[in-house]
This record gives sequence, C-alpha cells and structure tokens, in this order.
Amino acid sequence: MEIIGNIENASNPFAVKSKATQGAVARKPLRGLDNRARNIQVKASFKEKPQLRSAKENVKVTKAFQGKSVKAQLGVKKEALQNIAELQACLPCLESYSTGRLPEDVEDIDAADSENPQLVSCYIKEIYGYMKALEAIFPIQKVHLQSQPEITGKMRSVLVDWLVQVHLRFHLLQETLYMTVSILDRYLQADKVKRSQLQLAGVTAMFIASKYEEMYAPDISDFVFITDTTYSKQEILQMEKSILKNLDFNLSKPLPLHFLRRNSKAANVDAMIHALAKYLMEMALPEYELAHCLPSLLAAASLYLSLRLLTDATWSDTLKFYSGYTEEEVVPVVKKLCQVIVDSEKSKLQAIRLKYSSNKLFKISTIPQLKSPLVIELAGTKK
Repeated sequence: MEIIGNIENASNPFAVKSKATQGAVARKPLRGLDNRARNIQVKASFKEKPQLRSAKENVKVTKAFQGKSVKAQLGVKKEALQNIAELQACLPCLESYSTGRLPEDVEDIDAADSENPQLVSCYIKEIYGYMKALEAIFPIQKVHLQSQPEITGKMRSVLVDWLVQVHLRFHLLQETLYMTVSILDRYLQADKVKRSQLQLAGVTAMFIASKYEEMYAPDISDFVFITDTTYSKQEILQMEKSILKNLDFNLSKPLPLHFLRRNSKAANVDAMIHALAKYLMEMALPEYELAHCLPSLLAAASLYLSLRLLTDATWSDTLKFYSGYTEEEVVPVVKKLCQVIVDSEKSKLQAIRLKYSSNKLFKISTIPQLKSPLVIELAGTKK
C-alpha cells in the first residue's frame, strides 16, 4: 500500500504558487519567536517580589476555587454522559468491528501487521468502530442550507470548487481539503452566514483545517492574499472564533479518506483503483445533494464504483464487513456519483477534473471507463 500512500498527497504539477508562498521554506514554529528575548523576560519576572495573601484571603480563594471546580466537574460529567448516550446508540457499529472471531468468509486483513507498531493492529478494529460512531454524532442534515436566508447549494458548489484550487496552490495534504469542507458544512448548518461572508467562512475553514492537519500551515497573510485582500487578518480571526465556537471546538468528525484507505486495504486494490475511488469521492465534495452522505458510506460507494469500472471484482464479504455496508446500501449513492460524472462534462466547475488529469494521478479523470455504458446506465441517462 506504499504506492497508494505516495499518490494521495502528490502536489499538483500545474499549480501556480501565490506571491506569499513563492520561494518559501518551511516556517519556524511560533513564527520564529526569539527564544533568547523570551528568556530575558522570564528571568526579569522572577526578580519581582510576589505579593503574599493573608490567611483569611487564602481561605476565601480556596473556597471559591473549590466551588468553581465542582461546577466544572459537574459540567464535564454531564457532557460525558451525553456523549456516552450518543455512543451507545451506535453500539451496533462498534460490535461489528470487535476484535472477536471473524466470520468464516471474511479475511483478517490485519494479520500480517502485528510486527509493525505504527499500524496498531490490536486496536485498529475498535478505532474504526469508534470513527463510525463519531460520524453519526456529527451528521450533516440533508437540507442543511435551508435555514440560510442568502446561501444556496449552487453558491456552496462554487466556493468548494474555488477551495480546491486554493488547496492546490498551497500544496496542502488531502486531509486538509476534506476537513475544510466538513468544517464549512457544519458551520453553515449551525449559524447563519451572509452572502458577502461565505468566501470568508471558506478560507477560514481551510485556515483551521491547515492548523489541525499540516505540519507547517500557511500563514494567515497567505489567506488574505488568496482572497485578493477582500478580507483582513482581523476578519479571518473573528470568523475563526465564530466557527470554533459554533462547532464547540470539536473537530473530531472522521473524513471519507480515512475509510477509503481501510476499504482499499480490505479489497487489496492497486494504486489505479484507489486513485479512481479518490477522484469519485472528491467529485462529491462540491455536490450539495451529497453533502449529507456519511463519510464511510461515500468512501464505500466510491470504491464500489471504481471496482466495477476497472475490474470484475464483486463486493465481497470481506468488503461488507470492513466497510460496514452491503451492496444494496451503497448502490443509491453510486447512482448519484454516476450522475455527477455525467454532468461534470458540461459543468463550469472543473477544478477537480483538471487536478486529476495530471500524470501523477494517472490522468484518472480522462479514462474512457468514465464514459462507459455502465456509468450512463447507473446515472439513469441516455446517450
């Protein structure tokens, strides 16, 4: 699977770097703060004499602190109980991924990974079971833009297509793009956004996702530049506060890419099939009608269609077990993906197709299989 890992975050050969990133090197942590100057300030602060409280004041402070800590503990316990209740509702997902005996027709794809501690084979089934439970806790409603007075699904599609181009220019990881769209949808579902602030919400979502996923995230000035100074640094920072507050500072929703890697391992596919599945999965990002689709279901449907187009393989019992979906459950999403493929040729939003037409990604968006009778049949259209 090393080949698959290498192509996932391949940089775009035709991407043009922004002025803010041309000739740039890896940024220093904390924007290159001078540690020597900080040490001098710390030493100087120790020279000041501390102000001592009286015994009565200490008693008051202690009681106040204890009272606050009790309230904080009650709040944490209440929130923990809510999370436990939500997780218990998803116990069937967790049980299907238990480390007990596998069904007879299911292959143990982790059997050869016991010697590699980085693959944590002894915990991997519980990890993916927990991820499937998490995606159910953070759902996107089917019409999550219905509460937005000024934002439409078409506006969202245009914004996501532009964010794909920004993602290419900054040469960011694939996880950053998927997390950007996830943060954006969750925010649009939680709070009302003006039309003039939609692009600001998009770049801020990528700013947050970059700090979460990237080792060296782009500076905030890069995002100001990419918007042609439409928004200032202060506006991005204010939007960042608003987004994180509405999301309750929780960015733990899993991404489709996580599940696709697991499914590709279960199917033992090559890099070409995995790349096609990634292309299909990314083509779904700008589609408003697929925004509500669970990440695990979208990953399963993308791999299913990729296998149908490039191989004669069937949706085996091993894939059913590790993906958590039967063939009947993925087919409706597969049909929607085929509709997206058919409509993409006439669409004005071509960022993803152009991205996957590069040699590093096998020119996967130009393969003839995407125009095959199978795609047209599943899409429900005629030639």
